[in-house]
Amino acid sequence: MVTEIDMFIPDNINEEPQVISLGNICLLDGSCTSSANFSGCGWTWMDSSGNIQLVGTRNFLRRESALHLEVEALRWAMENMLQHSTCQSFGTDCKELIAMVKDPQAWPSFATELERIETLQICFPDLNITHVPRGRNQTADFLAKTDRSFHRELHFIGCSIPVWLPRPPQV
Repeated sequence: MVTEIDMFIPDNINEEPQVISLGNICLLDGSCTSSANFSGCGWTWMDSSGNIQLVGTRNFLRRESALHLEVEALRWAMENMLQHSTCQSFGTDCKELIAMVKDPQAWPSFATELERIETLQICFPDLNITHVPRGRNQTADFLAKTDRSFHRELHFIGCSIPVWLPRPPQV
């Protein structure tokens, strides 16, 4: 099965690519530091009007690299969209992640992780992974950064950011 993956690549590499519409999309992000014991993942599912319908936030023991964490964030977001929505579109600020999904054979050190993504892709006949500028992915970024600061396991899925998390500036 061939999967469509859209990449918005600017003519001038210094320009930030733009996504025209962020409707019915799951925005995701991962965050890690070399000194933290945990890495964080966050995602937000927005309906066709751009309203947040569901958020997910979780932390993991620190991953091998930031890119490993981005793959893990995509896997977790895909699994949740299968359970909670009909969303087929995902947005990330990680261009390398998009390249990995488009051509997994070019990333042999990620073979195991990408095999899990390929298996999930079977359930997404209209899969679309889009680059979203970091400034348009602030809620998922906030969730991921907040998760890594917890000193115990954290796993939350709900309709809004839980009250026990600090509020992001734009919410």
